[in-house]
Amino acid sequence: MLSYRGAAAVDTIQFMAILLFLAAGAMAYVAFLSYQQRHMPVARTMMLIMIGAAFYASGYAFEVLSDNLREMKLALQIEYVGIPFVSTLWFFQVIQFTGTAAGYRKRLAVVLFAIPAAVFILHLTNEAHHLVYERYLLNEDARVPLYTTIKGTWYRIHTLYNYLVILSGFLLFIPMYWRSSRVVRKQIVVLVMGAAVPMLFNSLFWFGVTVDLTPFGFAVSGIVYAWGILRFNLLRFTPLALTQVFDTIRDGVILLDYKDQIVSYNAAAEGVFPELGLTKHYPADVGGVLSGSPEVVERVRAAVIGDERFPFRRAQASRSKHYHCSLSFIYDSGTPIGKMLLLSDITELKENEVRLQTSARQLSELNAFKDKLFTVVAHDIRDPIANLVSLTELLGEELEASGVEHAEVFHGLQGQVQNTFQLVENLLDWYRNQNGRIVFRPLGWNLRQVVRQSISLAGHKAGMKQITLTERIGENIMVRADKEMLDLILRNLLSNAIKHTGTGGTIEIGAVSEGELVVVSVRDNGSGIEESTAAAIRLDGPFASMPAAGDDTGSARFGLVLANEFARIHGGSLWFDSVPGRGTTFSFTLPRSSGDGDASGDVGGGDGG
Repeated sequence: MLSYRGAAAVDTIQFMAILLFLAAGAMAYVAFLSYQQRHMPVARTMMLIMIGAAFYASGYAFEVLSDNLREMKLALQIEYVGIPFVSTLWFFQVIQFTGTAAGYRKRLAVVLFAIPAAVFILHLTNEAHHLVYERYLLNEDARVPLYTTIKGTWYRIHTLYNYLVILSGFLLFIPMYWRSSRVVRKQIVVLVMGAAVPMLFNSLFWFGVTVDLTPFGFAVSGIVYAWGILRFNLLRFTPLALTQVFDTIRDGVILLDYKDQIVSYNAAAEGVFPELGLTKHYPADVGGVLSGSPEVVERVRAAVIGDERFPFRRAQASRSKHYHCSLSFIYDSGTPIGKMLLLSDITELKENEVRLQTSARQLSELNAFKDKLFTVVAHDIRDPIANLVSLTELLGEELEASGVEHAEVFHGLQGQVQNTFQLVENLLDWYRNQNGRIVFRPLGWNLRQVVRQSISLAGHKAGMKQITLTERIGENIMVRADKEMLDLILRNLLSNAIKHTGTGGTIEIGAVSEGELVVVSVRDNGSGIEESTAAAIRLDGPFASMPAAGDDTGSARFGLVLANEFARIHGGSLWFDSVPGRGTTFSFTLPRSSGDGDASGDVGGGDGG
């Protein structure tokens, strides 16, 4: 057979075989590049395309090297591992790339690959029915191929099907090409060339070329695909992902080219500008499409290099919609090629802002009313109650001296008046603290002197119940405290102890140093605090849970809350221990003072309450 072909024919055959094997190697390399991105479906499909094309090219190399019909048929079997599937795989890759039929893609794949699978099986069994190749004729005058095949019915069906799926792929790419960015357009061109070149080489059969040049077309496709993968990141991201982000993003996006023509937009942008959907053909001039929003058109056309942000308001139905607009330039290799207008809906934020302003105004009015209310309390209620306390004290002393009947009932009334006055005093102190009128000015104070001053002020009330007040504080214990706040803490604790200590009882104030803190305690041997009462006045409870003023624990609770707050301002805390029937000890902590800024010599200058 070699002598029949001649030396020149052998050289041509060997040259073609080498080229075909090189083409198969190039396609195997592209399959390897695709395998590296195998986590992406489109990359896996690309790998199958290149493997099928490599079988096609290598099988055809064996075909041109064959010396008899048996070898040629074996070579055709190798070719048909890839021939039936390559075009359909490419079309399926286009479907993946464009995001077509995402919901039923698996069922679509079964339909698409039905004919290729049938062709593969029919060629495998061709000797039994000759539906793919009817017969093989020896080419006595031609160098390549050795045999000419007479095509059968299913060969023609498969050829027509291949042209149909390739044409369908081109049609899917057309609308996507016009709506895509420049980098995605380059990827589309690469994929189109990958199918167009083999199709062009295959069409040479119709012009009398007897040699099948289709594998060489796939070799060119392999080179183009490799270039696209390495140069344009063909398989590193798909336009489908970009399209999904573009279409589903909540913000409106409008893409414009360098001529200020609208190229594309998403559904959210059409929600802002319904006129976008009325324009049938794009690109379209922004001024013509958005003629109803001249302020936006002016901003777009006047934009210079750099980002620009501006507000935009538009009436829609019965509601005024507010948007924050961001106009950015799109660059390719450092050159501006277009603009992107981003529209963020801030209507809810604007409406919340109006509601907050209304609430702030109402709160300001309520706060002003509160200030007026406390002014009335301070001037029109406190002073009359203070006078009433003085009068009841004088009258009580006279009733006791004259032995008037029912003097004890009057003493009960006197206690209620004093409790009310104490509650008003605490309320005013709390108001001044919350309103910022009490300024925290800590200085160094001699604790013994401050406590003695508080005892002196409480002495009259304690004397009425023959209660003994004593202090056990070292003369050198210094604390760093705000004098006015410290006086209020001591006043409340002493008043509370006197109230719950029986006639002839004792109250003792002590202090011990513990590191950088001084623990001050007020201990009485009164009735103690019952469990239910202790729960009612617990210091970690919310202020709103304070009992009503008419309750006997109301003023105590209020005073303790205020004392605890002032102790906290000093960086300390306040707590109590109580045994019913044996007495109660209230304790609080203050920071020690080294004597800097000592104001202990002016104890009497503070407000003793």
